[in-house]
Amino acid sequence: MSEVAENNILLAMPMFNNGGSFNVREVIDNLKSKWGLEVVNVEGDEHIITLDINGETVALAYMPVPIPLGDIEGIAQYAYNWPTAVDDLKYHTGHAIVSVMAGKKSVLERFKILSKVIGSVLIASDAVGLYDGNQSLLIPKSQYLANLEVLEYDDIPVSLWIYIGLQKRQAGNCVYTYGLKAFQKKEIEIIDSNLTLEELFDFLFSVVSYIIGSDITLKNGETIGLTADQKISVIVSKGRFVEGQSIKLKL
Repeated sequence: MSEVAENNILLAMPMFNNGGSFNVREVIDNLKSKWGLEVVNVEGDEHIITLDINGETVALAYMPVPIPLGDIEGIAQYAYNWPTAVDDLKYHTGHAIVSVMAGKKSVLERFKILSKVIGSVLIASDAVGLYDGNQSLLIPKSQYLANLEVLEYDDIPVSLWIYIGLQKRQAGNCVYTYGLKAFQKKEIEIIDSNLTLEELFDFLFSVVSYIIGSDITLKNGETIGLTADQKISVIVSKGRFVEGQSIKLKL
């Protein structure tokens, strides 16, 4: 049974400084010209519109108020990819809500649409970055657009969809995912490893890309490896850094 409903709404929030917003026409033009998406049934105005993109309904809403600083600070303390996030966002003036409504396409295809819309909003505005509370992500504009480019090659932009946490402990280094539940997968943890955090990050990044891209569900007692000779045991047990049951990989 899926851990989350397959047709859950997906959403994230680009943030603007100095009273900025997005240009709807430029967003639509970018979706068509850069990504070759079919955009029809556009309804609304500059503040809230709905549109159908490749058969999925998407909503864009402009909110002329900042995201509460407390919400940003809660995620920023873990955002090693954006160490100046709190200062950069302290005085942002508004945000957009980008939503992919409940639909019939796969979670992967709907996340691709979400990211392409977000990328188009970022390009068509003076946005400073993105807030995604559901996935525990804060991403600056330039970083988001750079990582988005892998979608042109049908690759998986892991860092736009999944937070990979890093922890140093006396017993060893640890990494874990936050956000795989949105793809109906258990979160993954590697606990107390002798490998460096960089090595663990690279390994987990590749595993997550494989799991999402190939729709793989790891099960207790199985093995996984990134090479023909690598066989890493899969153990499902209570999460150490995440809630509920998680997958443990021993490295």
